[in-house]
Amino acid sequence: MVTTRSNPEVALTLPSDREIVLTCILRHPPELIYQAWTQPEHIRNWQGCAEGEVTSCAVDLREGGAWHYTMRMPDGSEHPFHGVYREIVPSRRLEYTSCYDMPAFGRPEWIATVVFEPFHNGTRLIHTILHETKHMRDGHLRSGMENGLAAGMGRLDDEAESIGRKS
Repeated sequence: MVTTRSNPEVALTLPSDREIVLTCILRHPPELIYQAWTQPEHIRNWQGCAEGEVTSCAVDLREGGAWHYTMRMPDGSEHPFHGVYREIVPSRRLEYTSCYDMPAFGRPEWIATVVFEPFHNGTRLIHTILHETKHMRDGHLRSGMENGLAAGMGRLDDEAESIGRKS
C-alpha cells in the first residue's frame, strides 16, 4: 500500500517499507535548482529546518567526493550531517549517502537520490530517501522531517531565484 500526504507544493509518498519520496514542482529551471542544491554558499540559505541555521558547509562535488554541513538550533545544539557523492549528472541527477551524525540517534544513514526534471518553465524535483530498514525509515518520518522538507523546498526555490537574478 502506498501512503500519500501532500500540500499544494509538496507530495510525500512511501512507495515501499524503506523509502520516502518527496516530489515538488519548483518555479525555476533545473540548472538553478541544481546550483542551489550543490553549492555551499547556497546550501547555507535553504537547507535544514526553519528554526535552524547552517553554520558550516563543505562540498566536494565529484563522484567519491564528500559533503557535510552542521545546523545549529535556537537552543545552541548542533546537528551534523555528512555523506559521499555516488553519482552526479549535472542539473539532472544526484545520488549520495547521507548520515545524521548524532550518536544519541544511532547515526542513521540512508541513500538519497535527487532528480531534477524540466517541467514547463520550472523543475519537478523528485527526492528519494532509501533507508536500510523500515524501522529507520519510520524513525525519520517521526522526526518531523516532512514539515522541514516542505519548508526547505520553498527556501530552495527562493534561493534559485536569487541565483537567477545574479546571473
